[in-house]
Amino acid sequence: MGLEGPETPPATARLLTSMHPAGIILFARNIQSPHQCAQLLRICQTAVKTPLFRCVDLEGGTVDRLRGIIAPAPSVSDVVRTDSDALFEKHGRIIGEEVRALGFNVDFAPVFDLALAASRSVLTSRTVSDDPQQIIRYAQKFLKGLAAANVLGCGKHFPGLGGANLDTHKELPAIQRTWDQMWSEDLKPYRDLHRQLPFIMVAHATYPHAMKKDKRTPASLSSNWITDILKKKIGYRGLVISDDLEMGGVLAAASMEEAALDTIRAGSDMFLVCQKEEFVWRCYEAVLQEAERNSKFAPLVTRAADRVLRLKESSKSLRQTMPKEPTSDEVEKLRKRMQEFTEEIQKESAASRL
Repeated sequence: MGLEGPETPPATARLLTSMHPAGIILFARNIQSPHQCAQLLRICQTAVKTPLFRCVDLEGGTVDRLRGIIAPAPSVSDVVRTDSDALFEKHGRIIGEEVRALGFNVDFAPVFDLALAASRSVLTSRTVSDDPQQIIRYAQKFLKGLAAANVLGCGKHFPGLGGANLDTHKELPAIQRTWDQMWSEDLKPYRDLHRQLPFIMVAHATYPHAMKKDKRTPASLSSNWITDILKKKIGYRGLVISDDLEMGGVLAAASMEEAALDTIRAGSDMFLVCQKEEFVWRCYEAVLQEAERNSKFAPLVTRAADRVLRLKESSKSLRQTMPKEPTSDEVEKLRKRMQEFTEEIQKESAASRL
């Protein structure tokens, strides 16, 4: 779940203590300073019995929730231009150390989407390449860097938004790629790296040429994509999380409550509701009521909850106690390190163009 502001007013505190969400995700609207961010995460963790997935989207470039309180991280496309495995890994490690210092333990990165012409205006500098092997090369090193900082990563947006010419935050794209294209290109990073991914995030997009029997259903609500392809055909054993259920892409296909039920039915372990706490309650109540009245749905919820708890018990990153709030000196070191890394990227990418 997301929070509406930078604090936990009584209603938010009640929501956390009564619901015990699997995790929380913070955005720029929730983050005012390093001290406030660390304190907010600590308050949320104290309210919940199990280790929270304390999540943030930090890819670098346009998707960077901490740019205003520490320093902007270089974009994926800038880092990839250096063609340096060492710098790919350093990108993950520096981002990982930054988010970990503030109390996060999950970074919803890296992006596995192909850098195709159709999605260039939407995904901009977030993508690695149109070559799946390059995506695998970068993602492997970035994930290794995150892991070195005790931060869990996430592959997104399954099965791929490279062919999307619409923004899923607002609309539901129909991606016109064939099954053969999807399997050999879009899905190749998931096939190769599925054992290294604690989380995979599923996209709100349809694939009418690749999935003819389910062509109007977003992947995030599709058992064909999540259960049959991701879990059975690819063999993924980590946690599946839907993209935000407040996004226009999924709301074009279902109400928020229906989407919460359908993504669980399709094989997701969790779903994101990123902004309005009223919508968090509504989705939670919908799942709870359906589990109480439907004997086929209840075991799906139980199994999903068990998988979530198993990761929380087994992951070193999640079992670790929350770090102390960073001092102003420590924040300054993080800032300086990121700025130096950005300069290094600029220098190396300029050299690679010569």
